[in-house]
Amino acid sequence: MSALPAEHAPMNIAAPPPATDAGQPGPDAFAPAPFAHTPYDGSRKAFSVGLAPLDLAEWIEPDVKLAATLAERAALIREKRDVVVREEDGTRQAQREVLELVVAHVTTRFPEQYRLEGRRITVAATGQSFDLDDAGEAPLVIAGQLISDDLVLLRQGAGGYRLVAAVLCFPSAWSLAEKFGQSLDQLHEAVPGYESKLARVMNRIFDNLKVEQPVWRVNWSIYPDDELHHPESKERPRHWFEDPAHLAPEAFVRVERQTLRRLPESGDMLFTIRIHVDPFLAFRRHPEGGALAASLREQILGLDADQLAYKGLTDHRDAVAAALERIAAGA
Repeated sequence: MSALPAEHAPMNIAAPPPATDAGQPGPDAFAPAPFAHTPYDGSRKAFSVGLAPLDLAEWIEPDVKLAATLAERAALIREKRDVVVREEDGTRQAQREVLELVVAHVTTRFPEQYRLEGRRITVAATGQSFDLDDAGEAPLVIAGQLISDDLVLLRQGAGGYRLVAAVLCFPSAWSLAEKFGQSLDQLHEAVPGYESKLARVMNRIFDNLKVEQPVWRVNWSIYPDDELHHPESKERPRHWFEDPAHLAPEAFVRVERQTLRRLPESGDMLFTIRIHVDPFLAFRRHPEGGALAASLREQILGLDADQLAYKGLTDHRDAVAAALERIAAGA
């Protein structure tokens, strides 16, 4: 998936976590719940540009699996750094700007999880501490080990905005190595309808987005597993479902929650990506699961050939639709 695929506007804005009488988040505040976001709920067509205003108090979402998620991110950075980390010379100052914003946010929003002592921050979930002034590490890499979101930095130049730095541990079928350094238009060239309909809109958004007007959006795709790290290029063939006739137990809806904001000092654009993965079987346990399964099926059946190919559903559309139809019918 490209860095900022133009598909769905965010439909669901999460409510604040329930509080105890003392005003602190209760024990179930961050309990895992399926379908945090449902961009396939039928309220907007697929492959349309859709952005909603972002409340910066909700910039980074909580993660009940934070310890496991951060452990996986740390392992990927340690073992596959050339796959998940890239930076151009001259971006460290903007990276530091990102790091300071992330630290300010998480220590305010999640004080029970992050402890800041001087210039060292400790994550309670993992017990790991980071020196915020570590000259031997890229600031974006430090930031990328504090939160579950991936971080992508885009900078304006003669050819428009380009991808100039990133910590991308959980890509959705796109390769940072292949896309690094590309312009906004190049990053999106595989998106159906981008050149003819969406390019002008996307570039105008990037040109005009103000520091005080951050935005967010969500999109969806279908995957055969709940793995977060999917760096395989979208252009490569994918033969994922071994038994398309009985894929409901093994199919997953993958949702990207994306935010976009202009950095106040450098003027660079920061793009964050948080991944949510829900199994098809979760539709059966959700009070509105039947309706959600039906609306996802309708969206899939409404995709044209190019859109199906982009989502990797060319060979599996009918099987996926049939599985969703059975779930919607309660079968």
